[in-house]
Amino acid sequence: MKNFIKKLKSIWWAVKLFVARIKYGNPSKRLKIIGVTGTNGKTTTVTLLHGIANRLGHKSGLIGTVEILIGEEKLKLSSNKSIPSTTPDSVFLTKIFAEMVKKGCEYVFMEVSSHALDQNRVAGINFTGGIFTNLTHDHLDYHKSIENYFRAKKKFFEMLSESAFALSNRDDEYGNAILDDIKAERFLYGFGEETEFLDFYGKILKMDFTGLELDFNGEKIHSKLLGKFNAYNLLAVWGACKLLNFDMPARNATHSVAGGHKVNKILEYIEPPKGRFDHYMSKNGVLVIIDYAHSPDALEKVLLVVKDIKSTSIGRIISVFGCGGDRDPLKRPKMGLIGAKLSDVAIFTSDNPRSEVPEKIIDQMKGDLSHDETIKVITIPDRRLAIKESVELAKKGDIILCAGKGHEDYQEIKGVKNHFDDMEEFKKVLQ
Repeated sequence: MKNFIKKLKSIWWAVKLFVARIKYGNPSKRLKIIGVTGTNGKTTTVTLLHGIANRLGHKSGLIGTVEILIGEEKLKLSSNKSIPSTTPDSVFLTKIFAEMVKKGCEYVFMEVSSHALDQNRVAGINFTGGIFTNLTHDHLDYHKSIENYFRAKKKFFEMLSESAFALSNRDDEYGNAILDDIKAERFLYGFGEETEFLDFYGKILKMDFTGLELDFNGEKIHSKLLGKFNAYNLLAVWGACKLLNFDMPARNATHSVAGGHKVNKILEYIEPPKGRFDHYMSKNGVLVIIDYAHSPDALEKVLLVVKDIKSTSIGRIISVFGCGGDRDPLKRPKMGLIGAKLSDVAIFTSDNPRSEVPEKIIDQMKGDLSHDETIKVITIPDRRLAIKESVELAKKGDIILCAGKGHEDYQEIKGVKNHFDDMEEFKKVLQ
């Protein structure tokens, strides 16, 4: 019976999509669409690409976790609607593409989630190119195994045509395999020493709190973005720009860039998306970092970057984070262990508990801790009080990392979304 209902829904969506494409004239064929998939880095990658394209005079759209943009204009939805997910359904996408064509967009940069691929939400879209960032433990509540998760991601690259490009992170465990047996032209990027296997290779020359100094294929790159994980995002973006011929001066450029309309120059001052390693320095010398990291791998990478920053100071790392309710419970003890190991003080709190009891989630987060790790942990289920406690504990030179929610301006508890912004809460307490 379940399979029959699933088949009926599939047919119904196929009919709706067919009608939508007839009505709007299959607008995706009139756009150059670049999809980005992977566990981490999707939002940063599409945001940087969108910003570069627009600054070079190529009007572009963005479809992502944080927002949908047409040029620089944020898509306004009716009051009873919100962006449905990281990757909207195919009918919603068709309407968005039609609006982008109407407003003169040439390119679209969009996040492509594993859920969307598994549910065929991007079926029939003619992608110009695809980028793979990485694949780590996440969404296993849905996919059940890392193998299924990988296969969902691989579907995207199997969709690409012979005229498209596929750009993958060779340093990732799945970076080569995801390009196996695909029709698209294959390209690899990475920071490994075997540069002969790489089309785009990078070296980190300097990495500190002021940003990154990098070498990409012999070209010097400077960026305000922080951390090794952002070095990977920047290299993926830089490689994609080369494949899109964005290093050439564009006609009708609307943003003046000193030294010419070049990608390298734009990367010097372009900002990361909201909630991705946002930072704020208080008057008493406490650095607060807000990041969306909500998987074990992402949390570890962010904390390692914080440790690199802290290495030049005598301060401590105080982390504040939780795990989402009604989501993969297997990652909870992993995240708890990573947070406790890499922090001097770890405050376990709620994220979006949804229908679950926060205390139960926190207990699961503590499941793999040793005695020495447990004594570094403070449990405060109320996120607002956890933030307040972290500020009261912090002294000059300390770094507070608040992870998990990033750009989100709400907290979902028992089916209700209440306004809650991590950075707002910190500034209230600090001021």
